[in-house]
Amino acid sequence: MTVFDRFAEKLSERTGTSLTSYNGVWQYSVDDLPGFWRTVWEFFALDEIAETPLADGDAAVLADATMPGAVWFPDIELNYADAILRHADLPGEAIVGLDEDGNRVAVSWAELPVRVGAVAHAMRELGVGRGDVVSAYLPDIPEAVIAFLATASLGAVWSGCGQDYAPEGAAGRLAQLEPKVLFSAAGYRYNGKDIDKVADSVELAGLLGDVTHIMVDAPDGQAGVTPWAEVIADQSHRPEPVKVPFDHPLWVLFSSGTTGRPKGIVHGHGGVVIEHLKCTAIQSDLDENSVFFWQTALSWMMWNYQVAGLLVGARIVTYSGSALYPNADRLWSVVADEHVTFFGTSPGQLQASRKAGLHPGVEHDLSALSLLGSTGSTLAADLFDWVDAEVKADLPISSISGGTDVVSAFAGGTTGVPVVAGELSARFLGVALEAWSPSGQPLVDEVGEMVITEPMPSMPVMFWNDPDGERYRSAYFTHEWDGDGPTTPVWRHGDWVTVTDRGSLVIHGRSDATLNRHGIRMGSADIYEVVEGVPEIAEAFVLGVDGADGKYWMPLFVTLVSGAELTDELTSRIAAEVKTRLSPRHVPDEIVVAPGIPHTRTGKKLEVPVTAILAGHSEVNVDPKSVDDYSLIEWYAERGRAHRW
Repeated sequence: MTVFDRFAEKLSERTGTSLTSYNGVWQYSVDDLPGFWRTVWEFFALDEIAETPLADGDAAVLADATMPGAVWFPDIELNYADAILRHADLPGEAIVGLDEDGNRVAVSWAELPVRVGAVAHAMRELGVGRGDVVSAYLPDIPEAVIAFLATASLGAVWSGCGQDYAPEGAAGRLAQLEPKVLFSAAGYRYNGKDIDKVADSVELAGLLGDVTHIMVDAPDGQAGVTPWAEVIADQSHRPEPVKVPFDHPLWVLFSSGTTGRPKGIVHGHGGVVIEHLKCTAIQSDLDENSVFFWQTALSWMMWNYQVAGLLVGARIVTYSGSALYPNADRLWSVVADEHVTFFGTSPGQLQASRKAGLHPGVEHDLSALSLLGSTGSTLAADLFDWVDAEVKADLPISSISGGTDVVSAFAGGTTGVPVVAGELSARFLGVALEAWSPSGQPLVDEVGEMVITEPMPSMPVMFWNDPDGERYRSAYFTHEWDGDGPTTPVWRHGDWVTVTDRGSLVIHGRSDATLNRHGIRMGSADIYEVVEGVPEIAEAFVLGVDGADGKYWMPLFVTLVSGAELTDELTSRIAAEVKTRLSPRHVPDEIVVAPGIPHTRTGKKLEVPVTAILAGHSEVNVDPKSVDDYSLIEWYAERGRAHRW
């Protein structure tokens, strides 16, 4: 029996109705939010980690459902670290750390509280307590997880940043928080090269001001640095997590910050615990027998999501290095060697595997693999087919959509719901997601704005340095609907989505980067699915640029696989694919080979700011620290200047 089946059984007992189908459970979950989330609380025995048991009555679960500012579990105090450390009696490994060269370290469940207790004690001695901020500048390594859990146990607030950021870029985020402690690492290995980060870490510590600097693998005698080994030397202290209110800040995640100062998004202990338990266990069937590996980095919310595997007693795998070094087979080797049951990756890694001609299911023993996750961008239908043919037949695929905003997923694949290529199988439980017309009317089988009409526990508690909540409200709740649209605020996420009559979803791309040609709208994701399926194309980047007097320019920029050339034949073939599979009105005006595609640090294409740059808007100010290759921005700006309307 799956976790979902057991949960549905409990829900049926509680309601006195037979709730067995996924769509039936989902409908109940959005119709009766207090009843649904109370059942989640009881199903995971969260009274075990609360200061006092959950009281009776709907108001004890959801005292105010108004968005923004919904009040969840108002009388509950708990601690995220407790929710993980209650599994410390489990046998075996809790965290496995791997690097590009195959070096492996492991932290057992028995060792985890010892390590967490040592780090928490050291920080307490430094004066770190409830509400203080602890920052990290680290690769995806076990020490990062331990430092985070120690921070959470103190009631302090965590914020992490990957070491791919330069010191100034990291400081643009972390300095806003005025942290007391900085955890860093001496370096990491990437693309076969050792990347020394000692000097960068020291520089960052200086930019953060009065901060205690703790470094993993610190060089002997490094001035101003406390070695990690010294911090964990005294292992006589067990963690004593501080009970904090349900919405007490757990961590601060940051928006991409491509066109302005990165926004600090704050989530609370309780909202994250209950939301992540729902996602990892009920939606993904993870438990203490599972091995969870999502290739990620500290700058991306998927790192926080991966740590959630520990909430259900699963083993998690951290990985420091390139996903494609020494070749596209690297992560498949990890999946096989570690007997991974849930592997999370990106469409780019799957696309690279396909174009490299890999046959992972033949070349590796993937018998343990029971679920494949994908996020970062839309997963094209042909990649679903490739996974079925080359990875594992009938392997469930969970292409998810969510984000930093809720540090979770709104929708994705889920236990017991059939997978249809190119679709997200279902709206996740407790997520009142709809597609809305411009006038705010729900749509089925039509493209509309993705909105969330009811609160979720993991919606932000607040934005950092936003005392009146104005930045938070304007980010999601101030969209003006046409005519006599709804007046009650709803969360507008900024994606075009189709909700099918089966309850599945198709994501079409950002609604603020819609291709609107001759009055016909199309999402960029639809173009990418077609174009990136062409064997010679490594990646595509399509933009719709408005000009004066109603003129419209729709260029398609592409990067090519090694050895390919953009011949007249290839240009014609791409245009024909778009015309026949999508729309003759969305054949690009021109196809241009680009030196690269600019992305945020978490891999999202910079469609909105680059569109504005091509249009010649002088006020566009792209932050160099937020882009993976800022040198590309000037190349695109030059294309805009050279274009003749």
